[in-house]
Amino acid sequence: MDEVKVVVAHSERATLRVGDVFLKVDGDQARIDVEVEAMDLAPVPTPEVLWRKPPVLAIAAVPGRALGRLGEASTASPSAWASAGAAVRKLHDAPLPARTGRAGRGVDELTAELEGECEWLVTNGVLPTDLVTRNRKVAQAALRPWTPAFTHGDLQIAHVFIDGDGGDEVTGIIDWSEAGRGDALYDLATLTLGHEEHLADVVAGYGADVDLDVVRAWWSLRSLLGVRWLIDHGFDPSAPGCEVDVLRARMTG
Repeated sequence: MDEVKVVVAHSERATLRVGDVFLKVDGDQARIDVEVEAMDLAPVPTPEVLWRKPPVLAIAAVPGRALGRLGEASTASPSAWASAGAAVRKLHDAPLPARTGRAGRGVDELTAELEGECEWLVTNGVLPTDLVTRNRKVAQAALRPWTPAFTHGDLQIAHVFIDGDGGDEVTGIIDWSEAGRGDALYDLATLTLGHEEHLADVVAGYGADVDLDVVRAWWSLRSLLGVRWLIDHGFDPSAPGCEVDVLRARMTG
């Protein structure tokens, strides 16, 4: 009998693995709707949907291994990171979906959210004032007009799989619940968050001009906005290589 493994679990959703099947339990069916629709539309390898019975979505495991994990050194080759960049470019060049995704929040909404989170971080002594102030300044470069693209919206390196037999090709991209129209550079920043040393490889594979200052701005913005959520849901943003370290890197970068 296959063992049931908890992949991730918090108050919003849980994902279980039983053999080669993942069971995603989500009380918000709109998120599941987005995920199923995006996987159907995306021109890149995605998991096969096996069945759906709300609040559960069953999908097949994708082949290969994750590109890496936040907080850990990636053992993937530079060409694997470049392949990831090429896959992201293919997604961004695809016809736009109808929905606006996580990466599509407007400047006014993001500005208000940033102000609120920075105030909370300082007032509650979660992060030093100078660290928040510096990263808030860096983050401003991301608050600008952008051309909508088909974005994944949560393109963590753990969501990108490459050939597990030593190859460098992308075999699957998972977790599409935040997908939709959005800022392409948000995806590139999320993919390289905590792995700045691989940004050049990703951009080389992406094959288009990329404003690196905006990518770095998204590192700061995404990290500032994420600290409270991570703490509230039982994760540690201060773990080595994670969000707080990303913010600290901007103090010297």
